Amino acid sequence: MTDSSFSLAPEQWERLASARQAYADAVSPHYDETLRDVIQRASASGSIGKADIGALLLWKRLRADTPWAADLMALPDTDVRRAMAAAITSVRDPSLSRSAAAQAGRAALAHLPGFRTGDALASAIPTAAAPDRMAIYDRRARSGLHTLGITLSHAPGRYSRYIETLDQLLAVAPAPIRTWTPRDMDTTLYWMTAQQHSTNLINTPGT
Repeated sequence: MTDSSFSLAPEQWERLASARQAYADAVSPHYDETLRDVIQRASASGSIGKADIGALLLWKRLRADTPWAADLMALPDTDVRRAMAAAITSVRDPSLSRSAAAQAGRAALAHLPGFRTGDALASAIPTAAAPDRMAIYDRRARSGLHTLGITLSHAPGRYSRYIETLDQLLAVAPAPIRTWTPRDMDTTLYWMTAQQHSTNLINTPGT
């Protein structure tokens, strides 16, 4: 199945619904407190600074002992906030579709250290800016799509295509999945892969 073909079987929708419930049952309701704090500050200020990026790194459980992190810290916070404000304005623009907003928001970040390649951290900025429109991208969410038979390529513009994929899935989903936000869908896809990974560890000798 390609990025633009979404004809899931009933059992695949059921698998998504089950994974969503399993995620809610297994993950602490406090886990997203850090993200919610950043969302609140972004809503109040219209920008995101280096301290907020540090909080998102912790929330995403990403490494910060990297050259890009040192390069980002060497920039004035005002410069970082200027780029973040442009991204926030784009993803909140109601005249843009979700995928177009994602593309514009991602492009606004592309010159910053840590945001030039990859979408794991970069997708946290649009999500914090517009939590009802955007979603987190990571390799496990991509793997979750793959288990549904949906291939998302690594070609440029991946984050925009990812948001479009979630949008189209939700558009054809049965109730109650069609009422989910893209963020609901990304945590579900993540959990599908996380469950599979845990099962493999349990069933693999010596792990």
